[in-house]
Amino acid sequence: MSDVDWESWLLEDAGDPIIEKKADQGPDTLTPAEQLTYCLWVADYGMRNAGDLETAADLYPPFKMEAAEIAARLGLSKTSEAFNLSDDDLQQTYFDRFDGMCAEISEALGVPPRAN
Repeated sequence: MSDVDWESWLLEDAGDPIIEKKADQGPDTLTPAEQLTYCLWVADYGMRNAGDLETAADLYPPFKMEAAEIAARLGLSKTSEAFNLSDDDLQQTYFDRFDGMCAEISEALGVPPRAN
């Protein structure tokens, strides 16, 4: 997994098309896997740009609750576990958990990472 650039996958391969779809067609058109990807994108935005989840919550307040619920429904244990943590615990372990969450979501979404 370490040879996969999951950050690029989230931002370019998966995130951009989902953000465009949400903007063009509305949020109700997203599949559960797409909505989960959006929630991860929101969390990632906050963590990489501000170093916390407060910025993510400002951008999309229900991101964490939705991510936990959708991940559990889809049987994505690593992602469900991560988003069920307290904000402080998720912030402290986010980058350690990031690759595993992306791998799970990528499979559920059907958008594999590009080969390096």
